[in-house]
Amino acid sequence: MLKISNLHVKLEEEDKQILKGVDLEIGAGEVHAIMGPNGSGKSTLSYVLSGRDGYEVTEGSAALEGADILDMEPEERAAAGLFLAFQYPVEIPGVGNMTFLRTAVNAQRKARGEAEMSSTEFLKEIRAQAKELKIDADMLKRPVNVGFSGGEKKRNEILQMAMLKPKMCVLDETDSGLDVDAMKLVSDGVNALRAADRSFLVITHYQRLLDHIKPDFVHIMSDGKIIKTGGPELALEVENHGYADLLTEGA
Repeated sequence: MLKISNLHVKLEEEDKQILKGVDLEIGAGEVHAIMGPNGSGKSTLSYVLSGRDGYEVTEGSAALEGADILDMEPEERAAAGLFLAFQYPVEIPGVGNMTFLRTAVNAQRKARGEAEMSSTEFLKEIRAQAKELKIDADMLKRPVNVGFSGGEKKRNEILQMAMLKPKMCVLDETDSGLDVDAMKLVSDGVNALRAADRSFLVITHYQRLLDHIKPDFVHIMSDGKIIKTGGPELALEVENHGYADLLTEGA
């Protein structure tokens, strides 16, 4: 599904190297988690995959289903099936949730050469998805994320994911700022979207999220590289002993 090879990335303004040779391959239907200390490059990886400005790829590649995404515009990556859930979802005053989602869905369908959804089709689909994700119908009528709690913003992103039906979902510290109940709701939403043709890359600081979203593989990142890969037990090792031993081992 996603193959990252020897990816090197620097900050354009500071000429500072952040990623120093990331290799990662995610198969269809797999859930991978990346953990690591602050400054290790986890969020930078998500930004580069999504096409955020301010970063320069100096070496390496990233391919989604065999297509090089690094030369694509962000909207082209989205149409190809890439979705990024932000650590801090932005508010968009004056733009209703329903309008935003229908515009996004139809823009992607048009980019893929598919027929746009009619108002009736869209309304039926979004109501069904909102019900499945336990999202109050009132949230659909409000401006995007305006006045939403942290948990509501994250659930709203899960709804966006459900409507856009991406192939590769990147969750950048989606557990940040959530209490236990909100984390469970968000995790349930992610788990409901797991499928044989949809993969996930979950970036997190905490093993507790991985109690709910069971990963197939866990990777430890440090100083711009993945230094160790294992199963879910690797996240427990971090939870119990921290990163010190792993960083020494990977040095």
